[in-house]
Amino acid sequence: MSTPSRLPDPYGHSNGGANLADILERVLDKGVVIAGDIRINLLDIELLTIKLRLIVASVDKAKEMGIDWWETDPALSSGARRDELARENAELRERLARLEPELEPELEPGGSSGQSSRRTRAKEEGP
Repeated sequence: MSTPSRLPDPYGHSNGGANLADILERVLDKGVVIAGDIRINLLDIELLTIKLRLIVASVDKAKEMGIDWWETDPALSSGARRDELARENAELRERLARLEPELEPELEPGGSSGQSSRRTRAKEEGP
């Protein structure tokens, strides 16, 4: 009596999960770059060019390659968001410090505003 023959697994080994994990680990460790260009021409006139670049790598590998834009993007990094808020706050304080002296009323004995007292001084000093 012969033993029934088993069909081969179409994906290789029966433990494909481990295989996939190994492949993913290698890809993230080494990194993969996928590049492509799309060009749309009409009668030999280039209307549109789109350049696509995709890099798949681990964070450590990306930093090693000098890619770390997510660290300074406020939408992706809480530290960058704090830095942006601190910078914006400093700019607003500086702007307010420049504007406050212009807006403060210079009170005269009659209680008029600073603008009218500047006009009065300009008239008194003359040309």
